[in-house]
Amino acid sequence: MSTRENGSEEEPVIRDNRKIDPETGQVRETGPAEATGQTAQTGQNDKEQAADRSSSLAADLASIELATQLAERTADLQRLQAEYSNYRKRVERDRVAVKEQAVAGVLAELLPVLDDIGRARDHGELTGGFAKVSESLEAATGKLGLSTFGAKGEPFDPTVHEALMHSYSPDVTEPTCVEILQPGYRIGERVLRPARVAVAEPEEPAADDN
Repeated sequence: MSTRENGSEEEPVIRDNRKIDPETGQVRETGPAEATGQTAQTGQNDKEQAADRSSSLAADLASIELATQLAERTADLQRLQAEYSNYRKRVERDRVAVKEQAVAGVLAELLPVLDDIGRARDHGELTGGFAKVSESLEAATGKLGLSTFGAKGEPFDPTVHEALMHSYSPDVTEPTCVEILQPGYRIGERVLRPARVAVAEPEEPAADDN
């Protein structure tokens, strides 16, 4: 008895996986196994696409975070630069103010000496070596920014003039400095000492007899 007759061995199973039926020439329907394979392949493709989208999203988030950090650091740097610039300007202003204050203090102490020189010049006593010394002193104070002001005939200004004498005159139409008793001194726009003057005002109108 052969092996096939006693059923000890199963007959081989032959599967025709051709998509075209060789006898009819028609397209065969997809079998369950093939459909399952296609479904598995589709699922794998979906997973790969999802993984790609996830990676792309992570990259975008990282780029946004990096841009945000860069903007924050740039803003911090600009703020520090502005603060430093303001600090330098403030220090420079303070330095200039301290220098001007120191120079003004020294020149204020020299004003009586300059007054004596001026009186000596008016009386013709500024001669010889004393004249050279006075010229050098006036030149030095001029380089430091000291200048005189106050002239006879200019309008009286209480912000720069100090009236020591007062009178009335028909020759003026407004309060006027008619005599400079002591010149004023300033450094730039800063007045060290006002000019001391005699002031004349227009004559008061005569009162009516009636």
